[in-house]
Amino acid sequence: MTGSDAPGIDTSRPHPARVYDWWLGGKDNYPVDEALARKILEVDPTVVRGARANRRFMHRAVRTAAEAGVRQFLDIGTGIPTEPNLHQVAQEVAPESKVVYADNDPIVLRHAQALLHSTPEGATNYVHADVRDPDTILRPAAETLDFSEPIALSLVALTHYLNDDAYGLLKRYVAELSPGSFVILSQVTPDLSPEAVEKAAEQFRRNGTPFFPRSLAEFSRFFDGLELLGPGVIPVSGWRPGPEDVAAQAEGIVPVYAGVARTV
Repeated sequence: MTGSDAPGIDTSRPHPARVYDWWLGGKDNYPVDEALARKILEVDPTVVRGARANRRFMHRAVRTAAEAGVRQFLDIGTGIPTEPNLHQVAQEVAPESKVVYADNDPIVLRHAQALLHSTPEGATNYVHADVRDPDTILRPAAETLDFSEPIALSLVALTHYLNDDAYGLLKRYVAELSPGSFVILSQVTPDLSPEAVEKAAEQFRRNGTPFFPRSLAEFSRFFDGLELLGPGVIPVSGWRPGPEDVAAQAEGIVPVYAGVARTV
């Protein structure tokens, strides 16, 4: 495991991964995280089903990549482990799959062992690093993954925490991927619930977390130069939905776009 000497956990301000954990019903969060999660839930009642929809999308997208023959996965912005984790989904399809997780939250590091229970045939590793510093992720990731072969790169529910530099940042990661790799993204949008999303974004910003909802056109820019898989960029619950997703759509909108693309 890389980065075993993590910095101390700052409980004076909320962290997005821990806020997300509270929405998912997890226990690895602090009062400051719960307070922000509740404030956002008050102004945007879609956030809990959005968090759940994002998890289900990740499962479906990873399964799609594995079924297409991808055997390597790089998951950035992993978050606190919530079963099934990405490697469990991938290795259920292909036990020989190799997975590298990356996150900058010390709590995720403390729970990294839960991310390292690989099948005997496969491998998992964890990198404690920030998405905004690609070299600190890509160098150690290359100790587990072979970048000359296809990799599925996952940044689920992460880009809305990144400013406009996110476009160049993603290109930096994609430039390292071989043809036939997958890019898996989801992103909060103001298009489907503008007033609630703006109020939620303001709560994040007041608590020291930059937040950048993006329109359909802005989110679609992340896929420039890539080959989008059907059904393209679409609200997250509608991306190749399973029965649970179809049922969840009846609960109301989820202001999140998702898409999966291949490198060419």
